[in-house]
Amino acid sequence: MEVRRVREILKNKEKCDVFYEDNPVWIQELNNDTVTVGYIDGSGDKDVYVKDLYESDL
Repeated sequence: MEVRRVREILKNKEKCDVFYEDNPVWIQELNNDTVTVGYIDGSGDKDVYVKDLYESDL
């Protein structure tokens, strides 16, 4: 994923299916080239590189 797309997702109110290592996550905060994500299953949050995120192919 690219930083530009992360910004679009954060501004957008629609649901986007975003994944990190095959786990669904939501983006909480953008910090340069990293983001804080929360796991949808409630197992916590983690700082990861933007490039390691991807969207599902609909």
